[in-house]
Amino acid sequence: MNRPETVEAIGKCLAEVLKHEVTDLGEDVRLFDDLHLDSTSVLELLMVLEDNVGLEIDPENLDMDDFRTIGSLADYVDRNLALRD
Repeated sequence: MNRPETVEAIGKCLAEVLKHEVTDLGEDVRLFDDLHLDSTSVLELLMVLEDNVGLEIDPENLDMDDFRTIGSLADYVDRNLALRD
């Protein structure tokens, strides 16, 4: 999966979690401040990402910095997909 595909997949997962389409998904969009995610919605996002992208996420390896922005989450997804291959 290339970077634009990763960001697009995150956008689709966010739309599912937030129950509405998210527009203007630049990599600098902040998940908590701009999209108003909370800890519960982040957990839901992780489950949706696991289902839709094929990730296996270990909660013990999570770092909140990975959820600062769309870009940092895309970095996290890309790293984890690379480990899977």
